[in-house]
Amino acid sequence: MDMGEMPVWPVLAADGLDNLLATWHSQRLAFVAAALLISIVILLTLRRGQTVHNRAPSPATEEKSSWLGTVKDAEYDRKVLTISDKDVGVRASSRKARPVGPRVVSGKKPLLRTKPSSKEASLCIKPYVFYASLTGNSKSIAEIVTERLRTAGKHDFLEPELFDLSYIDLDDYFVSGPKVEATDNAASFYLVILPSYDIDSIITNFLEHLRETHHDFRIDTAPMSSLAGYSVFGIGDKEGWPSEEQGFCSQAIEVDKWLAKLTGRKRAYPVGLGDVKSNIKQVAEDWTIGIIDSLRDMQQAGNLGEGVPGSGASVESDDEAADEQEPQSEDFPDFGRKKRQKLNNNSAAVDVEDVGGKSEPKAPLLVDFTIYSSTPQTQLQVKPMVPKESPTYAALTKQGYTIIGTHSGVKICRWTKSALRGRGSCYKNSFYGIASHLCMETTPSLSCSNKCVFCWRHGTNPVSTTWRWQVDDPQVIFDGAKAGHYKKIKMMRGVPGVRAERFEEAMKIRHCALSLVGEPIFYPHINEFVDLLHGERISSFLVCNAQHPDQLQNLKRVTQLYVSIDASNKDSLRKIDRPLHRDFWERFQSCLDILRTKRFVQRTVFRLTLVKGFNVDDEVEGYADLIEKALPCFVEIKGVTYCGTTSAAGAGLTMQNVPFYEEVVEFVTSLNVALEKRGLEGGYGIAAEHAHSCCILMASKRFFIDDKWCTLINYDKFFKLLESGTEFGPEDYCAPTPEWAYFGNGGFDPRDERVDRKGRPKIES
Repeated sequence: MDMGEMPVWPVLAADGLDNLLATWHSQRLAFVAAALLISIVILLTLRRGQTVHNRAPSPATEEKSSWLGTVKDAEYDRKVLTISDKDVGVRASSRKARPVGPRVVSGKKPLLRTKPSSKEASLCIKPYVFYASLTGNSKSIAEIVTERLRTAGKHDFLEPELFDLSYIDLDDYFVSGPKVEATDNAASFYLVILPSYDIDSIITNFLEHLRETHHDFRIDTAPMSSLAGYSVFGIGDKEGWPSEEQGFCSQAIEVDKWLAKLTGRKRAYPVGLGDVKSNIKQVAEDWTIGIIDSLRDMQQAGNLGEGVPGSGASVESDDEAADEQEPQSEDFPDFGRKKRQKLNNNSAAVDVEDVGGKSEPKAPLLVDFTIYSSTPQTQLQVKPMVPKESPTYAALTKQGYTIIGTHSGVKICRWTKSALRGRGSCYKNSFYGIASHLCMETTPSLSCSNKCVFCWRHGTNPVSTTWRWQVDDPQVIFDGAKAGHYKKIKMMRGVPGVRAERFEEAMKIRHCALSLVGEPIFYPHINEFVDLLHGERISSFLVCNAQHPDQLQNLKRVTQLYVSIDASNKDSLRKIDRPLHRDFWERFQSCLDILRTKRFVQRTVFRLTLVKGFNVDDEVEGYADLIEKALPCFVEIKGVTYCGTTSAAGAGLTMQNVPFYEEVVEFVTSLNVALEKRGLEGGYGIAAEHAHSCCILMASKRFFIDDKWCTLINYDKFFKLLESGTEFGPEDYCAPTPEWAYFGNGGFDPRDERVDRKGRPKIES
């Protein structure tokens, strides 16, 4: 066939195919890439559509939406929410919905209450009963409760223990709680029985301790959560405080709230409130029965039961976190624990040690020795330290104190009475030349920051780390102290044996011992008070407990400065002084450093009180270390004096803790040997004694002048030097020690007559 006769389209098709092949060969890579990209996009689109079509709604999504809609109605015991098949869009034959609980957004996560295991069911409970008492009512009820627990729980729980809050270290029981050694599955249970006072007492310090523990960021959120539970019983007076809003059992209620925070709300029984003048015994009995029933239930169940820990109800009547004003869920409280926020109302307190030299007592001062700040608080609510209607006032006046103003006191001691009758003065006469009938014992602060086991005023004087009371003018205290002292001296006029010449001499105060009770250096205007003493040529012997270093540093010159050294190491000091400050050992060491800097400016003295079983055995070297650190001018070593009261026994002190004089001599001899081995600056020696006071004086050899001990004070020379304004040191106003006072000679003044009231032969001077 001729090509001219062929159709046109085959030619065109062949030509197009030829062009297409040419294009493919030249652009095939681009075509392949485009095809792959389109395939991938289509594949991803198809898979996404398939997933959306087949996937069931997430249980977590349903849980979240359900929780958001019903959070206000959710119960605290976390009832399980069940999600139906219809809600999740799954057929009846598909998987079941997983039970879930509401999400907790604030506070400690509530624990699910499950059926106790056999180990939990055999929980052994150890009851601890704590009380504080000034009048004896709380102590009496605490003893009855303890005995009831002992009788009722003889076969149910462990032997209960009874403690007075005044005589324990709060850190041992109210930070983490004691460990019960009886069994592996044992837990402690606390019962706290408290009165409520409108004055400062050990309860005030107890509340402060609980507050500080709660806000201490170094301590866990609920450090006492290991307790099985707790309950509080309050004792109040409805005549003075008719309702809770007006203060009825206010301190007991506050303790209950703090314990709720520290234990993780392990309140096992409601707070008992009893009126001391009406139904106290019946209410206490009912409360005790409820406690015993609760203990038995806990022992069987192994825990506190269902619901909010400590109540059994979803919402408690009192919200423990309300006082901290923190927003929180009603159903899921966070227990008020903003542990890392250390800003609180007390952080703006004025430190008395920063204002110690200022004399403008126009406005009350709030003084905090624990929190260092210089910003004054506003809207202070100050009150008297010792109101006239308070049990503290009654107790101190019964003991012979004359209360001056709102926080000071004066009292004459037995040595003043003895000196008036010519029967001898105390050791200060032998060591320093102070006749006791010329000496006034007073204090501008009845409050102290220690609770020493050998203190004669157990539980009767206020204790605190913070000055939060009214501040009296120094002149008012000075005039009141003199008036009170002279009044008590005049009461001795009719006492048989009082010598007329000594009675006349006693009407002119020559010396002031600022060591009566409490902590004199606690008073914010101590420098002005000392100036008033010196202004009338009254010598000043000031004793402090080595707990306020800043105030000690700012203290002006006194005639003689004492620091009580009641132990040689931290553990012993904690046991015997029971200081309130948590940094007591650091404060103690700082005071020794300050004392060392003052040794060439004024007479400095270590006062060691020896208590057998507390601070004597194996502590000689430790005391030598402290003496080497501070290098005091003098060291007084004295055996403890037992006051013979039940309160002293409650502090763990009996006559067995009082050393014999021979034991004191043995201790001093060993201490002297230890100091000689150290070759200290100037050296030390045993200078004088007063055997009747069970007291011995060691002195720096700076005061061994011309082969004689010179431990006495030339008081006239001291005041001349003080008034001259020139610089002078302790050696400039010392005087020779009389021979009868030397160590080995007894130390009894031959001008006096020693009388033995028990009929034993008199010891010749």
